[in-house]
Amino acid sequence: MNSDPQKQVGYLQQCLSSDKKPLGLFLGAGCPVSVRIEDGKKALIPDIAGLTEVVRKRLSDGKETKPLLGILDKHFKEDCRNDTTVEDMLSHIRALRVVAGGSKVRDLSADDLDKLDADICQIIHELVDQALPSSETPYHSTAVWADAVPREIPVEIFTTNYDLLMEQAFEDRRVPYFDGFAGSLSPFFDIRAMEEDKLPPRWARLWKLHGSVNWFQHVEKGVLRGSSGKSDLPRVIHPSHLKYDESRRMPYLAMIDRLRAFLKQPSSALVLCGYSFRDDHLNEVIMQGLQSTQTAIAFALLYDKLEEYKKAKDLALGRPNLSLLARDGGLVSGQEVQWPEKDSESVPTNNMTGLDWPPIDPADEQGKRITHFTLGDFAELGKFLRELVGQSRQSLEATNAE
Repeated sequence: MNSDPQKQVGYLQQCLSSDKKPLGLFLGAGCPVSVRIEDGKKALIPDIAGLTEVVRKRLSDGKETKPLLGILDKHFKEDCRNDTTVEDMLSHIRALRVVAGGSKVRDLSADDLDKLDADICQIIHELVDQALPSSETPYHSTAVWADAVPREIPVEIFTTNYDLLMEQAFEDRRVPYFDGFAGSLSPFFDIRAMEEDKLPPRWARLWKLHGSVNWFQHVEKGVLRGSSGKSDLPRVIHPSHLKYDESRRMPYLAMIDRLRAFLKQPSSALVLCGYSFRDDHLNEVIMQGLQSTQTAIAFALLYDKLEEYKKAKDLALGRPNLSLLARDGGLVSGQEVQWPEKDSESVPTNNMTGLDWPPIDPADEQGKRITHFTLGDFAELGKFLRELVGQSRQSLEATNAE
C-alpha cells in the first residue's frame, strides 16, 4: 500500500507549529550520532552499540576487569541473552549486587561487582562528556524551536541519553529550562517542584530518563547534580536497577512519571527521534499512554528502513495513534505503507526538508525516483525545526502588525 509522505511531513509541520497543545520531543541514542566531527568522519558520541563496543574493549584490555567480563559473558550465555548492551550489563551487575551482600554471587564478589560498575560508568562518562562543536547543531535548533513563540503549555524534552548536549544548547541560546533539580552550589533533586510544575510555560522541561553524567548519588543528600568532571560519588547512570520502594522518589521513576503525565494530556503530541524501541519499559509507558489517551499522538521518526524496526512495527500495528515514519515507508493508522516512486518530472523542484527523491538508477537522472523520508536523521529534523521557527515568527509578526 502506497502513501504520500508529503502529507506526513505536513502533519508534523502542523503539529510542531502549535503554541497551544502539549508538545514533546523524545531524543534517543541515535541523536548524538548525527553531530559529526573530524570533517564528518566521526560521530561526536557513539550510539548504544558503539558505547557497548568501546566498554567491552576497555574492560577486556584491563588486567583486573578482563576475567570479570568473561564471567559476565558466561552469565549472559547461560541465561540465553544475546546482543547485550552496556545498559544490560549495568542492570545485570546491579541486580547481582543487591543480592550479593558481602558474599559472592555467580562467581562475582561484591568488590568485583562494584569495580565493574564504577569502571563502566567511568568509561561511559569519558565517551559522552563532550561539548557541541558549533552553535549550529540540531540541538541548538531544538532549543530555538522550544523558545520560538509564546506558549500556553511548556515544551517537554525527554531523552534517554546521559550527555549534556541539550543542556549546552539551551544555555548557548539562553533558553530557560527545568530539569528537576534546584539550587546552585550542589543542586538537589526536587520532586515536589516537578510534581507541582508551577514554572512559566516559556521554561522548557528536560527529563533525562536514564540519568546523566553529572548526576551523583550522595548517601545522605540523595541525588545531586554537579560538574560532569571527576567525583568520588557514584554516578547516576541508567539507574533502572533500583528497587521501587527505595527509589520511588528518585529521579528515574519521577522522570518516567513525567512521560506518563505528558501522554495523559488531551491532544498531546510526542515526536520521537533516534529511538529504536529496544527499551521494553519505556515502550510500555508510551503504549499505555497512547492507549489511555485516544487524542494523544506519537510520531516515531526512524533513520533506517522500516524492516529494521520489528519491535516498533509490532507495537504500532495495534495502536493507530502511533505512526512510524521510516526511510522507505511507514506504519500509519495501523497500516503498513510504502513511499511511492515518482517520475522525475513530478518531483518538487524546490527542496523539501524531510524528503529526498534520489534516482533509482544513479546513472539515469531522468528516470524513476524513489522517495526517502529523512527526518529520522536528527540533523534533518534540526533543519526542519529551524524552518518551522522562521515560519512561526513570520506568522507572529504578521499577526502583531494587524
